[in-house]
Amino acid sequence: MATRLKKSYRFAFRSALLITIFFVPVLCLLLWLFDMVNWYLLATAGLFSFFLSFGAIQIRIEKFIYRRIKKIYDDVALLESSTLTSDTINTDMRTLTTEIEKFAHDKKIEIDTLRIREEYRKDFIGNVSHELKTPLFTVQGYILTLLDGAMEDKAIRKKYLQRANKGVERLIYIVKDLDLITKLEVGDLHLDLENFDIVELIQSAFDQLEMKAAKKKVVLTFDMDYEEPIYVKADKEKIHQVLINLLVNSIKYGHRDGTTEVSVENLIKNKVIVRVTDNGEGIAKNHIPRLFERFYRVDKSGSRSEGGSGLGLSIVKHIIEGHDEKIYVESVEGVGSEFSFTLEKTKNKAS
Repeated sequence: MATRLKKSYRFAFRSALLITIFFVPVLCLLLWLFDMVNWYLLATAGLFSFFLSFGAIQIRIEKFIYRRIKKIYDDVALLESSTLTSDTINTDMRTLTTEIEKFAHDKKIEIDTLRIREEYRKDFIGNVSHELKTPLFTVQGYILTLLDGAMEDKAIRKKYLQRANKGVERLIYIVKDLDLITKLEVGDLHLDLENFDIVELIQSAFDQLEMKAAKKKVVLTFDMDYEEPIYVKADKEKIHQVLINLLVNSIKYGHRDGTTEVSVENLIKNKVIVRVTDNGEGIAKNHIPRLFERFYRVDKSGSRSEGGSGLGLSIVKHIIEGHDEKIYVESVEGVGSEFSFTLEKTKNKAS
């Protein structure tokens, strides 16, 4: 690394000044004792003392301190710190101390971030392993049973093949969601923006999930009658996916004979907020900060029996943030949950 020293003479100047201030009165006292006081001599001796001290101190600093400081810069430059790899090396002690402290602070933040990422990576790998091995072992179990002789019975063969096929479908579902969320996280999200009626899209999601809700006896409804369309500008297909994921979760974790209510409200002049509210089991406060993590589940046991990839909320978050919008969650255990997200509002379909 090509560097140049930015020398500081402050320390040498102050030290030389202190030596001179001490030396001149002593010399004056000696001259007075011998009755040889000469102001011209005192001034000359003072200047000579100052410059001699300044030069000696500066040379010693450069030889024994600046070189070591340069070595410190060269060593930390290997860490590629933007704080300490500038072309100019500052040898002023105060400035150097500040830079080193900032460097240490930045490195501590980096280390803490890496530690958090490492914990997240381990958690993620464990979750992926758990999610994949369950359907894999299920499929393997059915196939091995068939190979052990059950294949001769047509009824059992058909039943086990159908169950194995469900396991494979679950694997495909998980892999597709993993592929989608990987693209979302690296910023590979292509948005096909258009103006559409959000009320109509919500009704479409209701119709699609009608049978699923009926099995759980959950009522999907609006908070009021929307006689006029509400136009928003977004990727219609991806917002539809957001609505489906939120409604599916609401049905999955809602109480039997419960209700899921969707509302669309004006937030500010050019924004609306879509709220999906249920009266289900609710979510404990300690789980809320991690709800949008991949594979994170509030109920570690029961939720898996309901199916799903465990990636739904994470996908929802990335889609909404890909629109430069916000998503919120409020929940009270035993009362219910509300997920809401903002969208850009437009005046009409053509605008």
